[in-house]
Amino acid sequence: MKKVALRPYALLPQQYDDRRVLASTVDAWGRALWLICPDAVFPPNPYGKARPQPGSLPFDALVVVNEAGEVQERVLRGVALTPYRLDALPNGRLVLQGSGSAGDRNAQIFGRDGRPRRNFAMGAAVEFMMADRRNNLWSAYYDEGVYVDPISAAGLTRWDSGGNHLWGYWPPQGVAHIDTVYALNVADSAAWAVYWPAFPLVEAQANGRLRVRKNPVGSPLGLAVQGDRILFLGGGPRDSGRRDRLHYCNMTPGEAIVVEEAVLTMPNGSPLQGYARPVGRGRCLYLRGRSVKQWYVLSL
Repeated sequence: MKKVALRPYALLPQQYDDRRVLASTVDAWGRALWLICPDAVFPPNPYGKARPQPGSLPFDALVVVNEAGEVQERVLRGVALTPYRLDALPNGRLVLQGSGSAGDRNAQIFGRDGRPRRNFAMGAAVEFMMADRRNNLWSAYYDEGVYVDPISAAGLTRWDSGGNHLWGYWPPQGVAHIDTVYALNVADSAAWAVYWPAFPLVEAQANGRLRVRKNPVGSPLGLAVQGDRILFLGGGPRDSGRRDRLHYCNMTPGEAIVVEEAVLTMPNGSPLQGYARPVGRGRCLYLRGRSVKQWYVLSL
């Protein structure tokens, strides 16, 4: 089977302690972001490796930004939660999602000056949080929130960049509702999602237009989209356990059709052993492996 290699994309410089990275992503402008807690502690974890956490709340965080090899720093003052996810918003703002002492208000927006602007409730069991360049913020959820939390119940939700709820998914007749979102891609003014059960392919436009297609690729972990082509990472009709499988598809108005398959490898051709949750941005799919320091990219 054909092999496709990842390309190195962005690296956290060695002067930063990657052990204290609480969250990392690649934003809608293609910048790699790492949120670091300089005073992180490492409480014992009975289920595996100890994860860094803030020693207390609120705390001041350091955000390292790598834009095409140029590295900059930003300081966020008064972070009132333990961040699991971060993303950049237009006009130099940042949004964090996590857990903390603010109760249901599990998301926090920061201004260009690094000071908090608003805390708001994003719902329970957030699986994805991604913003675009046009003031849309998308969140997707898994079952533990969908069935118990009124915000998470839609499974896929759109907010404006100020944290105001704008839209929630409701499936067309004959299509099952979201239990858990497996993969999400956010481009400007549109989100693409695949979810359990049945793994339909959802195309949700910010203008309210919605299209749901049949999808032959079960349990995908990431996706990239360009025009009428789509690429799924992981899953498949027979190889649902193969995290390195690529499925190239063409889209019709009603379905996605697999036209080619390949195996994804590391840049040197070695097997892809494991990776964190991919970040899908239009035609690009960003991955990081066992180390939080290095981001890789695959383009459709």
